[in-house]
Amino acid sequence: MPPPYLTLAEVESIAREAHHGQRDKAGRPYVEHLAAVAEGVRARGGSDEQIAAAWLHDAVEDDALSRRWLEEAALPERVKDMVLAVTKRDGEDLRAYTGRILATPGAALIKEADLAHNADPARLAVLEPAVRTRLTAKYAQVRGLLGLPAANLPQDG
Repeated sequence: MPPPYLTLAEVESIAREAHHGQRDKAGRPYVEHLAAVAEGVRARGGSDEQIAAAWLHDAVEDDALSRRWLEEAALPERVKDMVLAVTKRDGEDLRAYTGRILATPGAALIKEADLAHNADPARLAVLEPAVRTRLTAKYAQVRGLLGLPAANLPQDG
């Protein structure tokens, strides 16, 4: 009989510890992004499994937790699948990346919440204009490939 799964509170605690001390592009504690994505998933009607995956969505990509840790974690396979679906691979084409997300049940909602927080005008405003422009275009391209409506972002003026 497999051990019981980690609770959502345990997953959050693991994610917070794994990313402790990391900063985002704007210099903010990275855990704020994780919390915002998890809340975005919850607010969009996501399941506890999707919220757990949201807490872990960048853990493997950022080397905060290893792929082996994820494989061995007491988590439902659906959670592991969603985390791996949204984990970018070195040199991966955006179409392959978004195709994997769309092919993985539940993963698109996590990426939608991730994109929404990444494209938040307040987060983008503190970045250098060239970085802000590049990221805004990238986020719009990913939204398009996922079939999500365009975000209403202010234009640089």
